[in-house]
Amino acid sequence: MVKIIIVNYNSDKWIDRCLYSIDQAGLIEHTVIVDNASTDNSVLFIEQRFPKVQLIKLYTNLGFGQANNIGIKKAYEQGADYVFLMNQDVYITPETINQLVKIAKKNPDFGILSPIHLNGNGSELDFGFSNYIVPLKCEKLYSDIFLQNLAPLYELPFVNAAAWLLTRKCIEKVGGFSPSFYHYGEDDNYCQRVLFHSLKIGIVPEAVIFHDREKRTENKYFDNTALLYERKLIMTLSDPFNNKQSIREIYMNSCKMMIKSLLTFRLKSLKEHYIKSKICYSLDWKRILYNKKQSLKEGKSFL
Repeated sequence: MVKIIIVNYNSDKWIDRCLYSIDQAGLIEHTVIVDNASTDNSVLFIEQRFPKVQLIKLYTNLGFGQANNIGIKKAYEQGADYVFLMNQDVYITPETINQLVKIAKKNPDFGILSPIHLNGNGSELDFGFSNYIVPLKCEKLYSDIFLQNLAPLYELPFVNAAAWLLTRKCIEKVGGFSPSFYHYGEDDNYCQRVLFHSLKIGIVPEAVIFHDREKRTENKYFDNTALLYERKLIMTLSDPFNNKQSIREIYMNSCKMMIKSLLTFRLKSLKEHYIKSKICYSLDWKRILYNKKQSLKEGKSFL
């Protein structure tokens, strides 16, 4: 059994086509939507147009990862063999999930399988996705596309969580998303943990989704340098393969750079490193390191 999990937040622009594509695949009754305290009309629309979905309403925005954890836990408890995480701005074809499941059954050592991500109208690859499948990261895929000799499955270290098929085995070994991340970075960390727990990540060329995000230009999580640095710190210290860099080292390095900038009268650099040291000092490192420790254990962490 497959359960589809969608985290919804102010999705008026996409949710109709998203859920219609699921309905066309005959999976609307197997869909769990976790609403992150939306303020638009998307929840009312879901209730009126797609009453067969299981809708979980949150009263505060928990972020992408923790909201997904609620849906994953619900699907797991209901006996799902596979969980398909799907963004609210993603549309599937009638065969997308069947194709992923077919490959998953033949390759039990893969914890995450993802389809090819096209843009919203299917005219080209989603730009972000195209960066994950370059030859240095995904061996032979580009070459095999050109030679029209595609294999059923290609291994790679990371693909974004817009469309993930998670196996029950993966959930039981890796668990859910780390609560150290609010929005963005949680899928990078999850992929690291999948690899740490000796599972693989793959792309299934036969399966396709449409990710309707190419026209969006502003995103504070990428435009704000402070948020970028904060996320970089959390990602570095949450990485299960990182046993070298410590919080103290990072903080002391920022302080040293502040002193160096002051002595050389580089005021812009002084300001930048002051902000970095302030961010580093303000983060709840005890919680972050506790979450990392939990993620190293095999089991249903964070669910």
